Amino acid sequence: MDKEKNFISAVVYVCNNEDTIKEFLEELVKLLKSNFMKYEIVCVNDYSQDNSVKVIKDIACKFPDAHITIINMSYYQGLELAMNAGVDLAIGDYVYEFDSVNIDYDIKIVMDVYKKSLEGYDIVNAVANNKKRLSSRIFYAIFNHFSNSQYRIQTTTFRILSRRAINRTNSINETIPYRKAIYANSGLKLATIVYDVKNGKNKKVMLKGRGKTAIDALVLFTDVSYKFTFMMSIITMIIAILVFAYTIFVFVSSSPIEGWTTIMLFLSFIFFTIFAILLIIIKYLSIIVSLIFKNSRYLIESIEKLN
Repeated sequence: MDKEKNFISAVVYVCNNEDTIKEFLEELVKLLKSNFMKYEIVCVNDYSQDNSVKVIKDIACKFPDAHITIINMSYYQGLELAMNAGVDLAIGDYVYEFDSVNIDYDIKIVMDVYKKSLEGYDIVNAVANNKKRLSSRIFYAIFNHFSNSQYRIQTTTFRILSRRAINRTNSINETIPYRKAIYANSGLKLATIVYDVKNGKNKKVMLKGRGKTAIDALVLFTDVSYKFTFMMSIITMIIAILVFAYTIFVFVSSSPIEGWTTIMLFLSFIFFTIFAILLIIIKYLSIIVSLIFKNSRYLIESIEKLN
């Protein structure tokens, strides 16, 4: 069988996965070795506290001709920053991103995703057809409703990126705080392959910091925070106007305590002015956030070329 000539990189997120990383890497090495002339596997060790690194090194010894690199993060930095580090190191024409090493799919799906990318898609996602967690469904419903993305995002098992997609996303921003949203807004063609989950293989993986990532994504890539704050400011301004009108009404129709009218008018004016200024600030902040993201960078402790 003729092997593909494109150089393939596979970036794999590893965090305390000693029970599952062995099966995953063995399957991945066999598939890449049999289908590609040139490939590499970049394992990003996000400060694992178990024997994950030892298992990876054992796999490297078992497959001495496999090109495996381990990136050891200096401390736990979460999925997004860790994967940023791996993709930055990858040199392939096409780069796989495996956010999890739990295989709930036929390994042949990996090649299906690659072949789909050859049809002109710079980003191809592999998505399971199983029922998603309620929290995930709520998050993606809110995100897709309030974002201006060209494509709707959803829970993705893994994906492949062309080198053009990587260059485009890096040109958008130096640090990518939420890769799915950046890819959906890159302006490049994106496709999705839905696969059937293997019986008994689907595992729900909970990552630390998932809630923070979700909040950051909603703030950076949607209008939900801006619209909510804008609405609350408008409501407060309306209340201030109503208090102002009520104060005038009381002053005209009765004899309020001396100084009450002046205080209420002053407070109404102050609150109206504060929230009017707040509306302007919110608008400016929404523009700034859309132009620049946080400058936090990942920190690497070491890089180990195993073969």
